[in-house]
Amino acid sequence: TTYGAEWKRSYIDALKREMHLRREEIDYSRVPTLYIGGGTPSQLPPSLLLEMFQAIHENFTLTEDAEVTIEANPDDVSPEWLAALRHTPVNRISMGVQTFSDSLLRFLNRRHSSRQALEAVKLCQDTGYSNISLDLIYGLPGQSYQDWKCDVQQLLALGVPHLSAYALSFEEGTVLGKMLQDGSVDEASDELSWQMYEFLMDETADAGMNHYEISNFAKPGMHSRHNSSYWNGLPYLGLGPGAHSYDGDSIRRSNNTSLRDYVVAIADVPHQEEILTPKEQYNELVMTRLRT
Repeated sequence: TTYGAEWKRSYIDALKREMHLRREEIDYSRVPTLYIGGGTPSQLPPSLLLEMFQAIHENFTLTEDAEVTIEANPDDVSPEWLAALRHTPVNRISMGVQTFSDSLLRFLNRRHSSRQALEAVKLCQDTGYSNISLDLIYGLPGQSYQDWKCDVQQLLALGVPHLSAYALSFEEGTVLGKMLQDGSVDEASDELSWQMYEFLMDETADAGMNHYEISNFAKPGMHSRHNSSYWNGLPYLGLGPGAHSYDGDSIRRSNNTSLRDYVVAIADVPHQEEILTPKEQYNELVMTRLRT
């Protein structure tokens, strides 16, 4: 959901409060990775973006070689936004392109076009951002094997060092999930999905990319250090509505997803905690290691 200016202002204020309240849950004197994500942070106006990073600096210390990623919608990337970004420690940009097919983008109800995605990547590169990651989805309803080949080849032609590619999943309660239920769309066959994935593996290998996790491919030295920390079981602190945290041992925390509840919270953010049993910790270890 896109919120108005007053909600963005309230969100940043609440985020600053949560940073201060929870800073000691991790070693705030040495933060090696920072990920600004969860949807559409690129919709924050430059003034609030800079204010958020000022609060980060006041509460945490990034290491000198910290990987600092921000997610962006292709249609939000502008010279003005990138100019503001140059005043922050961001050194990595992740964009959800999903596909370079305009018809499939319309089907997904995405706001950007293929042309806008290509222009956004070039604009980032021209501004000096070379560490760019793009997301693609395969197995979309109506997506052919040839469509997928064009998507992968177009992405590799851009010369970006990182690619995340995900098979479409139909979640219950979502628009796509309802469309599958009522028969208005069909799920891609296992055979087609495998052919797409096999083509992806072959093409990225030929392009010199390492397949370092089931859905992730990177040129040497350009893997996502932040995401790898999840799969390696390292502790992390998640701030904001719906954010998840892990103490590196047995405690997981998830903030409630309601923005309204988040911005009015004073003493602590509404959340749930889960204490993992030894068996659950073992199962998670197996699951995350299998991903790599």
